[in-house]
Amino acid sequence: MQHLKHPRVWWMLPLLMASGALSSTLSAQDAGATLDSVATAASDAAFRTDNLWILIAAALVFIMHLGFATVESGLGQSKNTVNILFKNTFIICMGIVVYAAWGFNSMYPGDGNGFFAMGAPISNALNAGGDDLMTSSYADYTYWADFIFQAMFAATAATIVSGAVAERIKLGSFMVGATLLVTFIYPISGYWKWGGGWLDAMGFYDFAGSTLVHAFGGFAALAAVLVLGPRKGKYLPGGKIKPVLGHSMPLVAIGVFLLILGWFGFNGGSVLSADPALVSLVFVTTMIAACGGGLASMFTSWIVLKKPDLSMSLNGILAGLVGITAGADQMGPWSALIVGFIAGVIVVFSVLFFDKIKIDDPVGAISVHGICGLWGTWAVGIFGIGGDYSIVTQLVGSLSVAALAFVTSFVIFIAVKAIMGLRVSEEEEVGGLDVGEHGQEAYPDFQGAH
Repeated sequence: MQHLKHPRVWWMLPLLMASGALSSTLSAQDAGATLDSVATAASDAAFRTDNLWILIAAALVFIMHLGFATVESGLGQSKNTVNILFKNTFIICMGIVVYAAWGFNSMYPGDGNGFFAMGAPISNALNAGGDDLMTSSYADYTYWADFIFQAMFAATAATIVSGAVAERIKLGSFMVGATLLVTFIYPISGYWKWGGGWLDAMGFYDFAGSTLVHAFGGFAALAAVLVLGPRKGKYLPGGKIKPVLGHSMPLVAIGVFLLILGWFGFNGGSVLSADPALVSLVFVTTMIAACGGGLASMFTSWIVLKKPDLSMSLNGILAGLVGITAGADQMGPWSALIVGFIAGVIVVFSVLFFDKIKIDDPVGAISVHGICGLWGTWAVGIFGIGGDYSIVTQLVGSLSVAALAFVTSFVIFIAVKAIMGLRVSEEEEVGGLDVGEHGQEAYPDFQGAH
C-alpha cells in the first residue's frame, strides 16, 4: 500500500494505433496534435478508472468494519451485544477523524527521519479545489481518494483490539486506549514501511498489511489482554477451562463472509491502480488463501477437538486472509493456497495455546491477526516471486512492528488502568455490559438470552 507511480496507458494502445493510421492522411503537425490529444485522453481515462477503483475499494474496506462487528458480537454473550456494537461504531468514527487530524500526514509525510514524522491536520495538505488535489506525482488518483482508503485501514487496528478485550473492559477506558493507538502509534509503524521509513529502506515487504495492520492489532491486543485479565469464571482450578459460548453463530458466519467481501478491497485496492492483470491476480490469491485456511482449520480442529468446529473453521478463513495479505501480489495461486493452508493450521493450535496459558481472547483475534500476520509476512520471504525478498528482513520488520505495538499498547493500558480503571465491576460483568454501561439490551423481548 506504499505510494507508487503506476504509468498505465498501455491498455489504450488500440486508440494510439488508430491515431497512427489516421496520421498518415494528415499533416505532420496535425498528426502530432492528434497523438497528443489521444495520449491525454488515455491518461485521463487511466486516472478516472484508477480513482474510481480506489474509492470502491475504500467502500469495501468499510464493509469489513460491519464484518468485524458481527463476528465480535456473535462470539460474545448476548448480554454484551450493545456494548460490542457501540465500540465498533465508535472505532470507525474515531478512526477516520483522528487519521484526518494527525495520522495521514504523520504516516505519509514526504520527509522524516525514517523512524518518526510529525502529523498535521489533513486540511493543511488538502485544500478543496486547490492545485494539490491530484496526486499525479506518484499515482493516478486524488489525495481525497488516497486519504479515505488509508483511513479505512487505520481503524482496523483498534477493531482487532476490541474483540480481544470484549465482555469485561470499561467502555470509556477502551475508547481512550483505542484512540491513542490509532492516532499516534499506528501511523509510526505505517510510516516505517509505507511512508518510506527505515523498514522500506532495508527492503521489508508488506503489500497490504499482514504485519502493519494485522500483526500490529494482534500484538496490541495481546498487551491489552495481559493488563486486563481473563473473564470471570473462564479458567477454573486445576487447569480446567470453562467455555464461554458465543450467542449467535449465524452472526459470526455473516461477519466472516462480509470480511471476505471487504478483503477484495483491502488487498485489491492496495494495488493502488485498476491494473487488470494485477488486481485480478490479487483477487485470486486472496480467495484461494481464504479457502485454504478454511479447509485446513476445518479438518485440523476436527482431528484435535474430535468434532467439526464452526468457529474454528470461520477463523481459519480469516487466518488465510491475514496470511496472504503481505504477499497477495507476489505469489501464484498454489503458493497462496499453501500460505492459507498453513495459516489455517496455525490458528487452531494458537487459539488452544493461548487458552492453555490463560490468555482470554473471546474471538481469537491474537491468533488470527497477530500470529498469522507474522506467518504471512515471513511467507513473502519464502514464496515471493516479484523481488529479492529476504526471510531475515521479513523477520526483522515484522517483529519490530509487533514489538512496537505490544510495548506501546502495554504502556497505554497500564496508564489507563492507573488513571481510569480498566475492568468493569464483577457485578456488572455478570449482569452484562449492555445494561451496566448502556442501560440497553440488544434483545429486550427475549427472556433468558443470557
